[in-house]
Amino acid sequence: MQFRYPSAHERFDYDSWPEVEARLSALDLSLPYTESVAALSRPVVAGPLQVPNAIAIHPMEGCDADENGAPGELTFRRYRRFAAGGAGLIWGEAASVLPEGRANPRQLWLHEGTVEQFAQLHETIITTAAAKFGTAHRPITVLQLTHSGRYARPDGLPRPVIAHHNPVLDARLGLPEDYPLISDAQLEALTEPFVAAARLARQAGFDAVDLKACHGYLLNELLAAHTRGDSLFGGTFENRTRLLLHLVEQIHQHVPDLALTCRLNVYDAFAYPYGFGMAHDGSLEPDLDEPVELICRLHEAGVSLVNVAYGNPYYNPHVERPYDSHEVGGYMPHEHPLANVAAMVRIQQELSRRLPQVPMVATGLTWLRQFGPNVAAAMVEQNWCAVAGFGRMALAYPEFAADLLSNGQLSTDRVCVSCSRCTQIMRDGGQAGCVVRDAGVYGPIYRAGRQRARETTQDK
Repeated sequence: MQFRYPSAHERFDYDSWPEVEARLSALDLSLPYTESVAALSRPVVAGPLQVPNAIAIHPMEGCDADENGAPGELTFRRYRRFAAGGAGLIWGEAASVLPEGRANPRQLWLHEGTVEQFAQLHETIITTAAAKFGTAHRPITVLQLTHSGRYARPDGLPRPVIAHHNPVLDARLGLPEDYPLISDAQLEALTEPFVAAARLARQAGFDAVDLKACHGYLLNELLAAHTRGDSLFGGTFENRTRLLLHLVEQIHQHVPDLALTCRLNVYDAFAYPYGFGMAHDGSLEPDLDEPVELICRLHEAGVSLVNVAYGNPYYNPHVERPYDSHEVGGYMPHEHPLANVAAMVRIQQELSRRLPQVPMVATGLTWLRQFGPNVAAAMVEQNWCAVAGFGRMALAYPEFAADLLSNGQLSTDRVCVSCSRCTQIMRDGGQAGCVVRDAGVYGPIYRAGRQRARETTQDK
């Protein structure tokens, strides 16, 4: 699979699909498209999961838990809005399995002291959906389990836990060459908290858990630990995938009535030997052989659904979530956003060709605004994916799924405009949401964060 990234970033400026097609043609790119989004209304069966339609809300962290890791007021608000929005699959955001694995002091953390609040959150999702759509519509709920690894900031300061040295990412965190790696013994000890969290997720009512192996966090970083020498968890494919597959096996054994899923990076977009799913020539070309083999093994081990992911939001966020503008300190990509969308669609198509037996969730369509669902429906029609997932779109437009299923289209004045302000809130230490479409709640949070950042800069 050859990637050629057309240069010159451009903002979204299209009023019709023919205009998008014309730009795609000029860039020597293509995307599937269908006028009807009816395919998104189809129910989906993925192992024991019965999803009422083919639309998912991706896991997006709100950074709005309390200090103990329990869902907060804004967490409940977000998931009420998601549940009333009509998506068949609500993929709950990352919940850490250990306090030291939290990405920020307001990340969810599932433990005995918070399981009751997680149960209340789950009940809120189910009752809200039933009140809006009737008991026949019962969304599937997934809770993402994570250890933030390199990006752990449990007390607001960097406390990186790294699986291997990456000279570029180490430098960005100011880590010396001799910064210690997490040991094999420490990695082996993670089995107990992951299994315990899975058991609590089931107790709270969730249909499935997701072992988060994407976006540079610990389980994803292990997959690229080519340079981790003299270790059971580095070097060979068997070693690098050992912990993830072991966790699947152990959770399946100890919590057998809980479905398993995995949000999995298949293309890190970081040159070998520091990225997973990469050609070994040092280029940014993908090599899907290892991701395909891993997905196959995950599926055979009991993973019902794979949510396909790309890139690293701390290093190359445009790879998975193309944007019109970036957060402060960000960058403007050389590639056209359509090239990034097309790359994800091509990878998804290839995965479906090689793994027709595995139900997958596709991603990366929000930048297309009102046209994203039509591309998603075409992918579902052609069996390139079982479910189409949307992230930022759901923050901006929680009812997008209901509008699609009832009206066949989205309102252009409600779609996400890929302005990166939801990311900016997170970088400024606030609770994340849509500043443009949900300004009454998140506008003040955004402005307060920007003010704090300016004052910090002035103090320096």
